[in-house]
Amino acid sequence: MFTMFRRFAAALACICVISFLPLNARADEPSVLRAAIDDTEQYFTAPVRWDAEDWTMAGVALAAVASAHAFDSRIRDHFAPTPGGLNGGQDSNSLRDALPAVALIGGTLMAAGFLDDRDGYKETLRLVEAGVFSTVTAEALSVAAGRERPDGTTSPNQWRQGGDAFPSVHASAAFAIGMTFAESGNDDYRWIRRIVGYAVAGGTAYIRVKDNLHWASDTVAGAAIGIATARFVLNREEGGHSQIGFAPQKGGWMLSYTVPLH
Repeated sequence: MFTMFRRFAAALACICVISFLPLNARADEPSVLRAAIDDTEQYFTAPVRWDAEDWTMAGVALAAVASAHAFDSRIRDHFAPTPGGLNGGQDSNSLRDALPAVALIGGTLMAAGFLDDRDGYKETLRLVEAGVFSTVTAEALSVAAGRERPDGTTSPNQWRQGGDAFPSVHASAAFAIGMTFAESGNDDYRWIRRIVGYAVAGGTAYIRVKDNLHWASDTVAGAAIGIATARFVLNREEGGHSQIGFAPQKGGWMLSYTVPLH
């Protein structure tokens, strides 16, 4: 529980910090703090405005989590085949595994400061928002689920036990920040951004499972939250770069990835 409050405090600190970014908003633009508050309201009330595509994506995400859950024990046994893999659910690598996503934010901010780039500061704001929104959402769900971590039990069905495994907060934040980084900015170095952003996201999820800190389904759920959060943040930006969509087709589903051409 202390860890949860510490993360919430960090999230609130991020919200306060972004209000001091030197964006120099025009007279017809809201202040940074006002925009952050508006985004927060829109984010946490988004489900009431979901359309058929959004609900379809939510259903696909739930199906993916359920599918991963079926393999939780098998994947855990692969990475921790002996009882020695149990250590009471203590996450000693929490800070280490958060650093890559934090580095994306820090690097973007430093580049913006070095170049005195207003767009860079705005991108930093979007990365912070994505990280905060996804972290708060994942933390709230982890408290509600109470699932034990795989290093605290060999059973993947220990729910409502006071644990904080489901969903993975690290995977959620990494996917939110990584995807937002990958699809922000101009298209000059899009391929580099995508390699870095999605590598941070996928690498974070993998290492959490490899180190026996999360079940596979925890990271799939975290990734779903992160992707949904990144889509929200990117769509709040005028002329967002990308959109992911799912649509039912005869005999299956179609995944679409749309990038507007300017």
